[in-house]
Amino acid sequence: MIRPLELFIGLRYTRARKRSHFISFISLISILGITLGITALITILSVMNGFGKELRGHILGVISHVTITETSGTMHDWQAVAGRIKDPRVIGRAPYIVGQGMVSRGKAVSGVMVRGIAPAEEPQVSEFSSHMVEGNLDALKPGEFGVVIGNVLAWKLDLTVGSPLSLIIPQALVTPVGLMPRFKRFTVVGIFNVDMYEYDSGLVLMNIDDAAKLYQMGDRVTGMRLKLDDLDAAPKVSEVLAAGLGPNYMARDWTREHGNFFRALKIEKIVMFVIMLLIVIVAMFNVVSTLVVVVTEKRADIAILRTLGSSPKTILGIFLVHGSIVGIIGTLVGTVCGVLLALNVEAIVQGIEHVFNTSFVPGDVYFISKLPSDLRWTDVMLVSGSSLILSLLSTVYPAWRASKVQPAEALRYE
Repeated sequence: MIRPLELFIGLRYTRARKRSHFISFISLISILGITLGITALITILSVMNGFGKELRGHILGVISHVTITETSGTMHDWQAVAGRIKDPRVIGRAPYIVGQGMVSRGKAVSGVMVRGIAPAEEPQVSEFSSHMVEGNLDALKPGEFGVVIGNVLAWKLDLTVGSPLSLIIPQALVTPVGLMPRFKRFTVVGIFNVDMYEYDSGLVLMNIDDAAKLYQMGDRVTGMRLKLDDLDAAPKVSEVLAAGLGPNYMARDWTREHGNFFRALKIEKIVMFVIMLLIVIVAMFNVVSTLVVVVTEKRADIAILRTLGSSPKTILGIFLVHGSIVGIIGTLVGTVCGVLLALNVEAIVQGIEHVFNTSFVPGDVYFISKLPSDLRWTDVMLVSGSSLILSLLSTVYPAWRASKVQPAEALRYE
């Protein structure tokens, strides 16, 4: 236990004196190293959390939590299947038809994924209605062959609401001159922006009845999309639904489609934590070297304290206090700086991008177009606690060496 004597002398040793400016400079460098390491660690973990949260929100706002299909690849009478789903965790359901295609206008073409939706049911399972830039989903009237496209695709093909475009699908049409790809002219009735390049540039929505005619589905649909009150329960819910519906149905949850991606993000966060923690560990070596220098300089003082009756335990406590002060100050300052930077990193990055007219997070590479941050206090406590433990451990050896100084040896050449 640290007594007032050890605390008083340990704090006194932290103040600079005329002949110890170099030691104080080394201590300052150690504090700065710890501060920078913790600031970087908290900020990076917050950015990684933000990336995961943003990507998860954007992806799950477009795809379904659970998808129900028949083993044949199409579903008959989806309303009857929906009526058989009694799980209270399912809060939304909607049919869909999915297919591949290529849209063109003039000489510009782009490959897309076509999704036929029911405008009345779609808001139950997706967030497209809240991301509309122009128009709305209700404009997808059956038989009018209207489409809703992403803002990036609209920019690529120079499309606005009311613009015509052609959709070519990979289904052959037999003609007297041979096989020809099927195509249909549509009109743009809405533009969405979900802030994910993959969907903003490659997804086309149309009325499910028009999609059924285009892909010759008749009264069938590809499947049914479900939304859950707890998306983390998707794997269990999908298993329960598949067992309840019978062997003719399959249930896939979002973790099967994008689970590897989110697991990779989690692993990357752990790796980044370990890598950035090395910066803090390097700073702790500076603490060790500082204390070793202090112990060497204070050998005479240690000898005098020993001759006055101080025990080795007292000497150990003095230098434990002295070394811990460096770690505690660096940890506190670094934690405050890291929290402030993590809370404002998005605004700071946007300001830097504006000044230098560049983009650090291009949407076509990272799926999102901004640098998000999600500060979690569990991460802050983990980083701060790790730093405090490392700082305390780094003081043990130098303090132990100080406690082993023999008064006669230390005073021989004084």
